[in-house]
Amino acid sequence: MTRLLLLLLTSSATLLVFGLWIPLKAVIAQELLEMAWAESQARQTESRPWPWADTWPVGRLAIPELNDSMIVLADTHGESLAFGPGRLTGGDNTGGAVIIAGHRDTHFRSLKALETGNEVRLQARDGRWQSYLVEGARVVDSRSELIDTQSLPEGTLLLVTCYPFDSVDAGGPLRYVVKASARGKQTEQIDTVAGI
Repeated sequence: MTRLLLLLLTSSATLLVFGLWIPLKAVIAQELLEMAWAESQARQTESRPWPWADTWPVGRLAIPELNDSMIVLADTHGESLAFGPGRLTGGDNTGGAVIIAGHRDTHFRSLKALETGNEVRLQARDGRWQSYLVEGARVVDSRSELIDTQSLPEGTLLLVTCYPFDSVDAGGPLRYVVKASARGKQTEQIDTVAGI
């Protein structure tokens, strides 16, 4: 009986540790990303959040109406997107089109609540914020329609995630694309580390 109880307690503890590992890792990763973003801004150079990281913070995305703020990472490969939304390689924060992708069930779950006219802000490493106004959103079938990044006008921001938001099947062909346009010039931010 004692062995059975010990086996049951050990099994329960193991399941608890495995069950908490992913959420715990996510919380710790966000703190490390915040510290790397602060260091990137202070030194004006890329700073990896942990020594073996294959990505680094390149910006902060803020959605004031939804009280949402997140670190944007370099590139959009699977490992990066596990920790935060990623900026498509080639996009910049200095005038060209910017495309940011994220998972629909984590960092970009709030996109479904964005409405036309909402403000989205993107902070560059130098601390400047660019304000964008949401023009609308649409669903794109990636099997038949590609986003032509070369034809996007300067000052365009696209936020892209999988669709539908409540789908049980991850990785389907549908994408939810929010389009926003730059409003005015970049503005200085007094506290470049704090975010919104």
